[in-house]
Amino acid sequence: NNLVKIAIADNGKGMSEQVKSKVFDHLFTTKAVGKGTGLGLAIARQIVEETHGGKLSFNSVLGEGTEFIIEISV
Repeated sequence: NNLVKIAIADNGKGMSEQVKSKVFDHLFTTKAVGKGTGLGLAIARQIVEETHGGKLSFNSVLGEGTEFIIEISV
């Protein structure tokens, strides 16, 4: 399957269903007003998927943590 998979995980508080549904939305941020632009994950997903033909996804369980997964063909 000529595929590279990179997984980055933490054991933090995880994400609520409301945050999970918006996490890749342009201008969405969980930071206080004036503290975040909401561009990071939207741009990251665009680069991975449109430029490299890959996939950026995540798994998150509230109270257990989050794992982001980058898959790119080689």
